[in-house]
Amino acid sequence: MKSIKRHCRQETETAALAKALGSVLVHFFTGATSPRHVNIALEGNLGAGKTAFARHLIQGMGYVGKVKSPTYSLCESYPIACGKKAVNAFHFDLYRMRTPLEWQEAGLAEHFDELGICLIEWPEKAEDTLPQLDLQIAITAGQLETERQFELKALSDLGLSLLTQLQGDLP
Repeated sequence: MKSIKRHCRQETETAALAKALGSVLVHFFTGATSPRHVNIALEGNLGAGKTAFARHLIQGMGYVGKVKSPTYSLCESYPIACGKKAVNAFHFDLYRMRTPLEWQEAGLAEHFDELGICLIEWPEKAEDTLPQLDLQIAITAGQLETERQFELKALSDLGLSLLTQLQGDLP
C-alpha cells in the first residue's frame, strides 16, 4: 500500500504534519458520503513523540482545549464538531497492558464502533485483537531533540484515500 515519509526538523513541522492530517479527517467526516470510523496506529519508542503527534492531530481537527496523555487513564475522549456531524477522537495508550485482551476487558472496544477516530499508541500490545487499522504512523526520534522521521502507511482502502488527500495538501 501507499506510504508518505516526512522528515521534521522542528516541533512546528511535526505540528503542521499532524494538523494537515487532522484537516483531511475533518474533510472526510464532513463529506457527503456516510463516513465510518477511522483507526490509526501510532508506533515508536518511548519518547518518540506519539502523544505530541496525537495532540496536534486532535487540535487540527478543531478540538479546543487540553489534550492529555492517556498513559494512566488508558483512553481519553475528545468531542469534535465536523460540520453538522459530531465525532469523537479517542486516544488510547496501551503501553501498560499486560495481555492483548486487557483493553477489551476494560470496555474500550466499544469506542471503535462510534463515528470518529481511534488513535492507538502501542497497538502491538493488543496483538491481533484490534479492529482493522486504516493508517499506521511510525515515528522515529532523530539526533536532535525536536527532530522526527514519520512514515504514514495506508493499511486499508480508506487509509489510501486519506493519504492521497494528505499528499495533495502537503507542501
